[in-house]
Amino acid sequence: MQSSEKLYKLSRLVTVIIPVKNEEDAIGLVIDELLKVGVPRDKIIVIDGHSTDNTREIASSKGVMVVEQDGNGKADAVRKGISLTKTQYILVIDGDYTYPAHYIWEMLRLALEKDCGEVIGARLSGRNNIPLLNRFGNWFLTKTFNLLFGTRLQDVLSGMYLVKRDLLDYALFETKGFSIEAEIAAHVAGSGEEICEYPITYRKRIGEKKLKVTHGLQIFLDMIRLSWSYNPIFLIALIGALLLVPGIVLGVWTSYEYFAKSIKHYIKGIVAIILTAVGAQSLLLSIFAVYAKRAELRLLRAIRKLQHRLETR
Repeated sequence: MQSSEKLYKLSRLVTVIIPVKNEEDAIGLVIDELLKVGVPRDKIIVIDGHSTDNTREIASSKGVMVVEQDGNGKADAVRKGISLTKTQYILVIDGDYTYPAHYIWEMLRLALEKDCGEVIGARLSGRNNIPLLNRFGNWFLTKTFNLLFGTRLQDVLSGMYLVKRDLLDYALFETKGFSIEAEIAAHVAGSGEEICEYPITYRKRIGEKKLKVTHGLQIFLDMIRLSWSYNPIFLIALIGALLLVPGIVLGVWTSYEYFAKSIKHYIKGIVAIILTAVGAQSLLLSIFAVYAKRAELRLLRAIRKLQHRLETR
């Protein structure tokens, strides 16, 4: 079979969603590049977030579908795009020209070969094009996500990711704005599907940067909120483990008062012991919850792989 035929078959499996707002300098380049690497024009959907510049006009001139989103923010744009797709996979890509389009086919092949529920384009090269503060924030948020959801990802917040379309029919979609990447990953992980990563090169952004420190804080808070939906035992135990802090502080203080000044604080000492004991038990429970969640995910993945093999026979 010729490579062009393979590319044609792959191209019918995926719809590309581009959420944009005021990206007139980059959107034309993004669409041109997608067309150049073989993405059919009818498989590209631009979701416009009420742009006040010429973004819509430029996108429309390329002959692709352009739809104005409901609501505001990236999450609403992605949700709108998902509702318009019927292909086996969707691929979300930012409209700022930072993500090279040719990675689409490698990501799709990886999804098909390994039966991945999601493939994230991990920005492992070109990280110098990410501002230092954003780079640190992305590292911290990815580590937080891994801790909360039992994953081992390197770049959960990448703006280029491929997802099985049918998985998203049952997503809760509780978050707003830039937290949508974390929510989709949390849903995929919570469904027992494999999240794969494909290393990509990140390019310098064209146009004005939109991500701010406040967005990073909101993503962190949304991750905590998502963990309540997908891993509540861990979150409850982790909150309980925070009692270790006042317990240890109070315990050190009462010990110092007793040994250095011969002052006895019976009640405070008992409180310190109780807080420390409860906090330590909660910490152990949170660790157990993480490993239990990972075991659950491995079991779910094994079941899904077995189902997939039976269905393909």
